[in-house]
Amino acid sequence: MAHDRVRDEPDAGLKPNAIGFVDALVIGLNATSPAYSLAAVIGPIVALVGIYAPGVMFASFVPMLLIASAFYYLNKVDQDCGTTFSWVTRAMGPWAGWLGGWAITMTGVLVVGSLADVAVSFTLLAVGLDGWVDNDFARQLLTVLLIIVMTGLCVIGTELSAKVQNVLILLQIAFLLVFVAVALYRVYAGTTGFDSIEPAVGWLDPFGAGGAALTGGLLLGVFIYWGWESAVNLTEETEDSASAPGRAGLWSTVVLLVTYLSVAIAVVAFAGTAFLAENAGEEEFIFAQLAGDVLGGWDWILLLAVATSAIASTQTTIIPASRTALSMARRQALPQHFGHISPRFHTPDVSTWWVAAIAIAWYLVVNQISANALFDSLTALSLLIAFYYALTGVACAVYYRRHLTESLRNFLLIGLGPVAGAGLLTWLLVRSVIDMSDPANSYSGTSWFGLGPPLVIGIAIALAGVVLMVVWRLRDAVFWQERPGVADPDLVRGTVTGTGGPGDAGGPGRPGDPGAGKEP
Repeated sequence: MAHDRVRDEPDAGLKPNAIGFVDALVIGLNATSPAYSLAAVIGPIVALVGIYAPGVMFASFVPMLLIASAFYYLNKVDQDCGTTFSWVTRAMGPWAGWLGGWAITMTGVLVVGSLADVAVSFTLLAVGLDGWVDNDFARQLLTVLLIIVMTGLCVIGTELSAKVQNVLILLQIAFLLVFVAVALYRVYAGTTGFDSIEPAVGWLDPFGAGGAALTGGLLLGVFIYWGWESAVNLTEETEDSASAPGRAGLWSTVVLLVTYLSVAIAVVAFAGTAFLAENAGEEEFIFAQLAGDVLGGWDWILLLAVATSAIASTQTTIIPASRTALSMARRQALPQHFGHISPRFHTPDVSTWWVAAIAIAWYLVVNQISANALFDSLTALSLLIAFYYALTGVACAVYYRRHLTESLRNFLLIGLGPVAGAGLLTWLLVRSVIDMSDPANSYSGTSWFGLGPPLVIGIAIALAGVVLMVVWRLRDAVFWQERPGVADPDLVRGTVTGTGGPGDAGGPGRPGDPGAGKEP
């Protein structure tokens, strides 16, 4: 039958309506790895700002919410799994769009190995196999196996991925709530064994510790929110694709804010600022230290919270990178084999496995240099994150530029808000470059070419992207024939009134789609 032949074609397309709003929300939450992110930054933030750590986490939420607004409105007129890549290409042209896509893809490559390593380490700690954590061969082997398993789940299908994510987020939030409740109970009961402090409203003041400390805290705080946009990368596979993914992204930032503030207040109140500051260098293992003190023999609860957080994020972090590569390939910005879609599972199998393979290679190679080199590569993430988030905020205002003065809502939510978010992130990007230029601020404390290793890694990734872009431009110029445009007035009316729906807009390169913009 003709229908069967179309269905069995390798490029039949991603599976529409595979997941709903709640599934997208869960995937966005898990992509941020809440428990792991908290464990990784709570000590360093407290070392910088003391009791005002919850306030800094609140301040870090502001640029994320503003950029989430940009994702929401851009997705309304272009439901493309390439998100930033597609939108920036439409608004600002192929060169900027390609670099935005490269940044998203490389964030996945840099972080997947570390997430899987943390997942393995905390699982081993939770089951009492502490010695295995110090065995590099065993830990790294299990890490690679975990990446392969989670990649397989991504390929098998979005529905299965969503079901796994739903279970993991429930476990993670449940474990964190138990930790928060017990920690605060013991604070007020006076049984902590630490220099505990009763929480106060003043802790939410991000300016309490002064400007310099706030800047450093914000650099760390932005990292813990990164990843919520994974829900939008699944836009072509989500029910009500014009609005549900964007709403999932917005709501995930709000849920994360509540989670982060609750845990931060509980940790600071229970352990006190002196202990957290002294152990800031322990990174995520600070939760391992506190687990026994807070929960006693039930410490495995918190250890599993971090483990499930990292396991979930290992899977969800692969999604943006693989979907972006798919989008780039079908626009002929990358070789077309990256755009292959499994005829059985309707997922981008080739790009997904490529992301996993490169991530595994990066993890193994960098670990051979040193564990500090792996941490330095994670620090370089902030450069890529700030870059493509800021680029998206600017693209939103540029793409809607003819409609920003049509209403106050347009001006604030589509124009001023995203641009302000982009400005804050650009400022943080510049601050990051300044801080990373000093080798003393790196984990290893060593100098690479007179600079800090994280900055060298960031520069190397950026240069590699530029070289690959130029090489592909010389080999295949089709993608670079696209011209930036502006949002179609008819589609904008649907966007701001909420009447736009799936199929209202399409991305170039998807056969049959009408296109979401008009050239100026």
